[in-house]
Amino acid sequence: MPDLGQGSRGRVAPLVLQCASRRRLHVAGDTDAYEGSREAVRDFVGGHHDDVVVFTRNTTDSTNLLAHALPPDTEVIAFAAEHHANLLPWRRRHLTLLPLPASADDALGRLEQALSRAAPGRTRLVAVTGASNVTGEIWPYPEMARLAHQHGARIMLDAAQLAPHRRIDMVTDGIDYLALSGHKLYAPFGAGALIGSGDWLGTGEPFLAGGGAVRYVGTDTVLWADLPDRQEAGSPNVIGAVALGAACRTLQAADRDSIEAYQTRLAAQAREQLVAVPGIEVYRLWPADHPRIAVLPFALHGVPYARLAAVLSAEFGIGVRHGCFCAHPLMTALLLIDVDHEARIRHDLARGLPTAIPGAVRASAGIGTTAADYEKLIAAVTDIAVRGPRWTYTSTADGTDCRPTPDPRRRPQLSFELARIAAATATRTRTGTTGTNAATSRTTS
Repeated sequence: MPDLGQGSRGRVAPLVLQCASRRRLHVAGDTDAYEGSREAVRDFVGGHHDDVVVFTRNTTDSTNLLAHALPPDTEVIAFAAEHHANLLPWRRRHLTLLPLPASADDALGRLEQALSRAAPGRTRLVAVTGASNVTGEIWPYPEMARLAHQHGARIMLDAAQLAPHRRIDMVTDGIDYLALSGHKLYAPFGAGALIGSGDWLGTGEPFLAGGGAVRYVGTDTVLWADLPDRQEAGSPNVIGAVALGAACRTLQAADRDSIEAYQTRLAAQAREQLVAVPGIEVYRLWPADHPRIAVLPFALHGVPYARLAAVLSAEFGIGVRHGCFCAHPLMTALLLIDVDHEARIRHDLARGLPTAIPGAVRASAGIGTTAADYEKLIAAVTDIAVRGPRWTYTSTADGTDCRPTPDPRRRPQLSFELARIAAATATRTRTGTTGTNAATSRTTS
């Protein structure tokens, strides 16, 4: 896989010195690359020819933008299994939250019931993930789109986790809106996109007001620009957008079918091997034979999840995600946390009390993951299960972060001071010298 971010930066960064205005970049090549990236993103997801592509920071930014643009009194229908990015923005509207479904068929049944109960003539939007970022299970979004349209509703697909692993065709699948994040697609952090119909996005005031989103501003009046400029106020993230477009073009040109088959086979084998490790529990919402992407959420009995992630990183050089993966309602269900326990967690957190927050570990595969990588993961987890950690570790009071103490690993020598300040602050925080021991490491979901 080529280094998309670096390659794009090498071509574009020298050109982006400053912007004289929002749409008159100094070098015409920058504008061509920026606007061309819209076409690349639209093509990658199989969008309609007239779909608007708005560049955002990420999927969270995209869903918040769409939530702001919804017609008044719109009802949003979503499931409790969603990532926070596809859950919290809709709470600002009228949200009908459906419970966790026991299967894909159950999800379709519950959705049809919700759509059938809606008031006639009311604007409705179904918001659903393409693939769970926690369990990897692929949701039946084409069927959900058909149900939505049969009842006069639209559908928004959170494709952040799906897009790197499966082909998407918005036209064929009936998707009205789609959100994705560049960092999931091997592009840099801070670039994403919202793709979809322009009627909602081009009505009313934009999500962000400012330069570039306007045609003319008077002392007490404003003429908003047309789409997509209307929803892209401020100086554009040219490097991020172009890198995202380059990533989409590269993935689109790859043999996606072979990659999908390879990833699916390796992940299924790894899942079988992981389940056989003593003390391991692999989490899933739906039956084991349901289609899923290469995501493995698991826990090891007797080893806190943050410590398990720390040991895998420090002693075996394996990077995993740990925590609740920005999907607390889903994780509390998978971890069998009852209502009383959840209430105690919320109560203590709200009062700033040291509280152990439940969680798990998630191993995710990418386009470069090999059978040897999976073998190393299984061997490492087995070693930890049988022999335990070899190093000494210190955890934060809430259990969300854990580091070797002392940490013999040498950090890379960076040329700027801020990195050294951050490292020193993190060390003081973990040892309690700053007056708190509840620091957490911030990772992407």
